[in-house]
Amino acid sequence: MKKLFERNLIIICITALSFVFITSCFPPCDSDLLGKIKLPDGFTICFYADNIPGARSLALGENGTLFVSTRGEGDVYAVTDNNGDYVADEIILIDSGLDMPNGVAIRDGDLYVAEVSKVLKYEDIEDNLENPPDPIVLKDDLPTEFLHGWKYMDFGPEGKLYFQIGAPCNVCEVAEPFASIVRMNPDGSEFEIFAQGVRNSVGFDWHPETEELWFTDNGRDLLGDDVPPDELNHAPVEGLHFGFPYCHGGEIIDPAFGEEGDCGNFTPPQMKLGPHVASLGMKFYTGSMFPKEYKNQIFIAEHGSWNRTIPIGYRITLVRLENNNAVSYEVFAEGWLEGFESWGRPVDVLIMPDGSLLVSDDKAGAVYRIVYRKFI
Repeated sequence: MKKLFERNLIIICITALSFVFITSCFPPCDSDLLGKIKLPDGFTICFYADNIPGARSLALGENGTLFVSTRGEGDVYAVTDNNGDYVADEIILIDSGLDMPNGVAIRDGDLYVAEVSKVLKYEDIEDNLENPPDPIVLKDDLPTEFLHGWKYMDFGPEGKLYFQIGAPCNVCEVAEPFASIVRMNPDGSEFEIFAQGVRNSVGFDWHPETEELWFTDNGRDLLGDDVPPDELNHAPVEGLHFGFPYCHGGEIIDPAFGEEGDCGNFTPPQMKLGPHVASLGMKFYTGSMFPKEYKNQIFIAEHGSWNRTIPIGYRITLVRLENNNAVSYEVFAEGWLEGFESWGRPVDVLIMPDGSLLVSDDKAGAVYRIVYRKFI
């Protein structure tokens, strides 16, 4: 009887400890809202932060501070998790009144922010969150056009700062540097075009093994509900042209500009994504939390269609690769769209050091954390 009592006591203690461990790793979620999100078996989603108006691009500082940009709000935030429970403890306004500061990136302790026509740098930002320094203007001669003027930004493996300059139209012939992905040194020097024929890319990443650039691109509008597709593209070298405005999706000749070019002259997409899904942020999964079949595969945030009879997007999708080629495209997380109405719109994704996946949402003003419950 005594041994039975001791065994049951041990089981109770282990269960209690397991509960504490699990709830600390997977904080409580708003079941009325996040319970609507469908994920593969074993995955769950919770709030990392739920009060960031217009949350857009994400960048992680060396000390664990999450930097979150906005587009319409003109603000840039720092989000801190002081106790390591993967729930935001403090949301700090770094700057406000900026001109669509959609792009954020971190390098050597400095925060880089892209406005429509400028690139700014906030030095030693994580050491000065409560009293942010005035920004240094690195570049202030970029195009001022509003349409597709918001920028995504990140540092490449060679240390250069990459961002896109979108086409200032639905479809049109444009001069350089429009409809391109560009790069420059961290001090703003040696500005150059890396890829052309890119209508508007708001997300890119480098393959963790080949260090080659992959990026999403938004297809043109007003050709119909189902054409053209959005694109996932691969740029292993500089100087490639991806077709805009002459060819869309690798095979659709533009009715207005198609006579000026042949689809065979351009680099086709690696994967045709859903039509008008507004594919934005993308990241290769480099963590160790998710099952091994997700390693080095691509997660994409699809912001969602605005001009399609039946809405599509409003989800996180997964593109699988084999031998450095995209081979499949599937839904990973969905539920932000309910019928013809959405309560959230994913924008960007980020892999955390523990392997969890962050997702920003500019409609709900939130950042979510997706985890795999491998401990249960």
